[in-house]
Amino acid sequence: MLTLHLKRGKDESLKRFHPWIFSGAVHHIDGQPAEGDLVRVVTSDDTFIAIGHWQIGSIAVRVLTFVDEPIDESFWQRRLACALQARKAMGLTGRQDNTTFRLVHGEGDSLPGLVIDIYGRTAVVQAHSVGMHVCRQNIAAALQQLDGLQLDNIFYKSETTLPFKAELGQENGFLIGGEADNVAIENGLRFHIDWLRGQKTGFFVDQRDNRALVEHYAQGRSVLNMFCYTGGFSVYALRGGAVKVHSVDSSAKAVELVNANVALNFPDDSRHEAFAEDAFRFLQQMEEDAYDLIILDPPAFAKHKDALRNALKGYTRLNLRAFEKIRPGGILFTFSCSQAVSKEQFRTAVFTAAALSGRNVRILHQLHQPADHPINIYHPEGEYLKGLVLYVE
Repeated sequence: MLTLHLKRGKDESLKRFHPWIFSGAVHHIDGQPAEGDLVRVVTSDDTFIAIGHWQIGSIAVRVLTFVDEPIDESFWQRRLACALQARKAMGLTGRQDNTTFRLVHGEGDSLPGLVIDIYGRTAVVQAHSVGMHVCRQNIAAALQQLDGLQLDNIFYKSETTLPFKAELGQENGFLIGGEADNVAIENGLRFHIDWLRGQKTGFFVDQRDNRALVEHYAQGRSVLNMFCYTGGFSVYALRGGAVKVHSVDSSAKAVELVNANVALNFPDDSRHEAFAEDAFRFLQQMEEDAYDLIILDPPAFAKHKDALRNALKGYTRLNLRAFEKIRPGGILFTFSCSQAVSKEQFRTAVFTAAALSGRNVRILHQLHQPADHPINIYHPEGEYLKGLVLYVE
């Protein structure tokens, strides 16, 4: 393992257990590591401070441990066991009515660059760093050893999440198993999980609690689910007693998925209809007062800070359309999953839209990511999902 030496004074964030080392903090390395290699990090006076994965870019090292310990089979087993124990404490394991949860959430579980979602007897592993890609077989082996998880399949889905400059030629595929059964259960509802071609790991696990809140408000309402993807909000709204649910997504594949998930839970239910159409066009053309519960859950408008200004304009424009069209007494669920957008910036964009619409609006709930997407207290950047539930007079 090569040693990385920090510049003088550049160890302060690490003393506060922040898990990133930026390239500007690096003085030199004893040798030339390959991307994904482990490096031992020392301060300017050669005092050990961390071990992590070396990578090319503004973030030079993602820290795995602040203890001088081997990164071996035992390390991976301990870290995954700790993550599973936390999910047991959350009440997410060992349930017949819920077989879907996130086991590892990157920095939130002290495993930066790694995401693992559980769908029944399948684990979907996703690497966001070359280091985690290099360790994928070790991670899969440690997953198999976990007490309390019964896994038949481990699917690796990192084709689109690894740095393209690394030129790894990575393809998605099974590390272990290969069964095609892709139905998982969330709060008693069944969903097809498209881990082969779907976004993220195949399902937006992070909206579980917020979907349940939609169900709470759906009784007797006409619901519009914009950017519906697999239709999670739509299925919950149907169970909640909505009189009408319309799902909209620009992707025809997403419309197929939402229809399949509705049929899986509510076969031949005439309350639901899906449309493959651009969200802004649909909102512009739809009749006023057609819906009294609208869900806006768009993809990330800003994946980096350079896109922030346009993203905030997009959130204002999108929410303005909803405020203009929603029925009086309606409920608006509105979200941002852009890490580059802060809670305050998102709220300002929504407030601007409310003011432009001239409607009287009240905040009922302030929403965020669920417990199985934890935020490392030393890494506040891990808070990415934010949402508001609004009552519109």
